[in-house]
Amino acid sequence: MITLLTDFGVADYFVPAVKGIILSINPEVQLIDITHEIVAHDVESAAFTLGACYRDFPAGTIHLAVVDPGVGSARRAIVVEAGDYLFVGPDNGIFSFVYAREPAVRVFEITQEKLFRHPVSATFHGRDVFAPVAAHLSKEGKAMKAESLGAEIHDYIKIEIAAPQRLSQGRIKGRLIQVDRFGNCTTNFTERELHPDQARRFAMMTVAGRKITQFGSHFAEAERKEELFAYPGSAGYWEIGLWCNSAADALEARRGMEVTLEPRWI
Repeated sequence: MITLLTDFGVADYFVPAVKGIILSINPEVQLIDITHEIVAHDVESAAFTLGACYRDFPAGTIHLAVVDPGVGSARRAIVVEAGDYLFVGPDNGIFSFVYAREPAVRVFEITQEKLFRHPVSATFHGRDVFAPVAAHLSKEGKAMKAESLGAEIHDYIKIEIAAPQRLSQGRIKGRLIQVDRFGNCTTNFTERELHPDQARRFAMMTVAGRKITQFGSHFAEAERKEELFAYPGSAGYWEIGLWCNSAADALEARRGMEVTLEPRWI
């Protein structure tokens, strides 16, 4: 199985070209689209999206991720061994959440040009480099090791995933790390900072000058539907939502915006 995550959209020929190359090499492989609607060039959003769902796939899945503003430059092409999965894509931080979550990671620079589609376009490595490499890995199975594609590297690019900072009086400073299509805002707070059992009685979040005191496990649990509501999201982080509306619009939210978590009595 190969998954695909890109910023290519679905209006152009890019996605079918990538799939065509893969199926030309391995007609039997199953292709699953994660998404092709990542905002153009938004590597950080792609990294979060991949990190939120890669473990939901069967062991042995190959994740092909291409959001590649540095295509054609000196940035490296890599294959990553992490957990039960392989990852193929550019060395630009797109696998950062995988690096953070997996205890054992090996990264190899792809230099076996004989596997590429030729001639290699300087602007479409998704088709000419990453797709054929992923296809060959899927076709050969365990017979082809990631290490056979090139030398192992240790200076691979990682996006800094900001960790919450503990302040005085029990306050914790975090930030928004993602905004989804529903307008729900994902913070970088996890159960380490706030256990769900404690939230309703003891916690308050502040973002963009707005105080959030409603906490629960799902949207319908919000007693005051017109007010912002915090809940543990499915990706493992606390999120901020608004019943049948956009919390992002209400907050004029953007990724990187500061969020403060504090005890209710302050």
